Amino acid sequence: MKLESLKPASGATKNRKKIARGQGSGKGGTATRGHKGAQSRSGYSRKIGFEGGQMPLQRRVPKFGFKNNNKIVMKPLNLDDLQALSEAKKLTEITPEILRENGLAQKSDRIKVLGRGELKAKLTVKAHKFSKTAQEAIEKAGGTASVEK
Repeated sequence: MKLESLKPASGATKNRKKIARGQGSGKGGTATRGHKGAQSRSGYSRKIGFEGGQMPLQRRVPKFGFKNNNKIVMKPLNLDDLQALSEAKKLTEITPEILRENGLAQKSDRIKVLGRGELKAKLTVKAHKFSKTAQEAIEKAGGTASVEK
């Protein structure tokens, strides 16, 4: 077998219909585009979702619900996460910068400390928000919880 002798199996390929090659081809004249209208012109491109003047699906389907564009999304962080971080890194103060350095938060994250877990270490915690249980637990352990802007 030689490379130059290879060819597709019979019936696997089909010749393309040649259009706009004169009247004798059977596809001359309008070149299968019909008479007049936008689709017969060169350079025509249909808008996405256009359904020939029929009301598009996107507009026919009923809409419901509400999406608040001004919602402030908080990154949740629990007391057990703070305890584990303080034990691993021997920290007494936890700030958003320290959390970012240790991969617990992203640069744009606003941090809310939640009350899951137990806090044994005396920590100074700075975050954007605290739950009541988290603030009480931090103060009970002898630390302070301060809100950062």
